[in-house]
Amino acid sequence: MTPHTPPPSPQPPRKALTRQRVLQAAVELADARGLETLSMRRLGEALGVEAMSLYNHVANKDDLLDGMVDLVFGEVDLPSPGDDWHRAMRQRALSMRLALSRHRWAIGLMESRSTPGAATLRHHDAVLGCLRRSGFSLPLTAHAVSVLDSYIYGFALQEKTLPFDSPQETAELAHSILDGLGDDEYPYLTEIATAHVMRPGYSYGDEFEFGLDLVLDGLRRAAG
Repeated sequence: MTPHTPPPSPQPPRKALTRQRVLQAAVELADARGLETLSMRRLGEALGVEAMSLYNHVANKDDLLDGMVDLVFGEVDLPSPGDDWHRAMRQRALSMRLALSRHRWAIGLMESRSTPGAATLRHHDAVLGCLRRSGFSLPLTAHAVSVLDSYIYGFALQEKTLPFDSPQETAELAHSILDGLGDDEYPYLTEIATAHVMRPGYSYGDEFEFGLDLVLDGLRRAAG
């Protein structure tokens, strides 16, 4: 008698493809491998679909990038009506820096899109609204946004390109540079390396909040 063979287990239904799923998968690929490796073919493979089916949800590569940037803007803490502008701008800056540290590929793209999405527009409107409701003049509001964003994006870019990622790597790099120099050749460089950078627990990232507070204090004085 032939033993009974159980029928194969049914395959779970494939999760429906949506624009949100496509964008989230693209962000995850860019986070893991870098934006330069992102292609429609690889994105389709990650989602288990043919690349052509992606075009039902994104019009083209530019539309994909617009949506990816919009997702990153959607991760940033925004001020609410009634928030103190100083506290709100500080939290927004800290949150933006964290988002950019999670999505290094987004540095340089955040303000480059000519067709911004809803989260991007909501983000900028909330920032502007917070400053205007707090009594900032229109010109000072423009100045404030410019200087804050220049500082946030500039710091994130510098952090991204530094040749070290941890306090240990920072100290090792400083050691290797100093080992090739004479004792009195660059006295101030030697001083800051040995007495500051190479001290236990130093992290370049800690500089962000110090500089941010200088910017915010300057804006407070300008606002009167």
